[in-house]
Amino acid sequence: MLIKKTLLSLISLLMLAPLAFSQGSIGGGQQQEMLIKNATIMTASHGTIENGSILIRNGKIAAVGKDLTASPNAKVIDAKGKFVTPGIIDCHSHTMIDGGVNEGTLSVTAMVRIQDVLDPEDIAIYRELAGGTTTINVLHGSANAIGGQNAVVKLKWGRPVDEMRMADAPRGIKFALGENPKRSNGARLPGANQRYPNTRMGVEYTIREAFTQAKDYMHEWDEYNARKAKGEDVVPPAKDLKLEELADILRGKVFVHSHSYRADEILMLIRLADEFGFKVRTFQHVLEGYKVAKEIAAHGAGGSTFSDWWAYKLEAYDAIPYNAAVMTRKGVTVTLNSDSDELARRLNFEAAKTIKYGGLTEEEALRTVTLNAAMQLGVQERIGSIDVGKDADLVIYNGHPFSVYTLVDTTIIEGTIYFDRSADLENRDKTTKEKQALLEAERRKQQPQQQQGAGQRPGRPREKGGDQ
Repeated sequence: MLIKKTLLSLISLLMLAPLAFSQGSIGGGQQQEMLIKNATIMTASHGTIENGSILIRNGKIAAVGKDLTASPNAKVIDAKGKFVTPGIIDCHSHTMIDGGVNEGTLSVTAMVRIQDVLDPEDIAIYRELAGGTTTINVLHGSANAIGGQNAVVKLKWGRPVDEMRMADAPRGIKFALGENPKRSNGARLPGANQRYPNTRMGVEYTIREAFTQAKDYMHEWDEYNARKAKGEDVVPPAKDLKLEELADILRGKVFVHSHSYRADEILMLIRLADEFGFKVRTFQHVLEGYKVAKEIAAHGAGGSTFSDWWAYKLEAYDAIPYNAAVMTRKGVTVTLNSDSDELARRLNFEAAKTIKYGGLTEEEALRTVTLNAAMQLGVQERIGSIDVGKDADLVIYNGHPFSVYTLVDTTIIEGTIYFDRSADLENRDKTTKEKQALLEAERRKQQPQQQQGAGQRPGRPREKGGDQ
């Protein structure tokens, strides 16, 4: 049975990932030097360069401009007629989470960590690479007023998790407001107790009480450290991983990314954060952000929203497609996110909608899925634009990235190609043959067992050696 299950798993993987067993030659090692030439380069930071080149050395962008040259051993990609952008960054993803998005048993679960359950074999990684996405902010779900800790991950398909995670990215945590944490839309099992909170008032109290406890916890440790510094023999307070994380929010060490919809609850969290002395880094979804954009900007928070998604639940009814543009014009750093393995494959098209709805420029639109996203995650020094010294996370499109007819040709992370459309097409026949060979081997294996079973009398025990 174990052999059968292994074969079936292998067949499934072959069906889903055309490059799963040939990707080693693509994503297996970093190209020391690479030159992309003759491209239209949309930098996301300093305009568009026509007929430009990008020189990559040791995974970093070494030069950007015209008429660049490389060493004789460099890999050269002629991108004539093509466009190059920074790798797309998804600020709200649930890709790679193994074993459930929500730890929904408690209202406050600041102690749980997404990084511990990342699945590097999630097929969505490869599919998102095929859409130009290179970095994702993997968030806990929104079942809790205060959820778990996030992980910023580069989609290095075929590599170990430790190589995918951006260990130097600032820490972050998921909050949630509104219908999800108060469990408005979920069916309760017979006999099960309703988990607190059950109202928007309760959500606010839950967050307030958690930070009140965190302040007391900080005071205990500050007093202990002060007495210890004086040479006193004192017993340390008990460690509490939940309160430790909340205390680090108050210390400014952890970014808060808060699921939100309505203007009233957005203002509520801003007031609460001001009261306790921390900042909300981003309001996620933030579909009524256009109503309170001035207040969001004054607080210093970003907005990570959808383009034209609305009415999928009651608190989303006031969404408008102009939300991203209105917030941008009011001074909010805005991104468009996926919240979906499927939508993450075409975030460039989501960005394009901000040109139609609100009149953002091409560069402003591009920033909503590149540079602005890097800024919201605190990694703008490494990724988000095509600038010298940054990681060579790039996407080569066969046409303008905002055209629905355009496809991604190549996706590069830190100078290594992780998706190549031509290689993908070439390998489809190979993987189809491998799948058929595995299926045929399984059929041949099953035939003797079926014949043996057919010769037995009804009720007669099988002989030893067969499947039990």
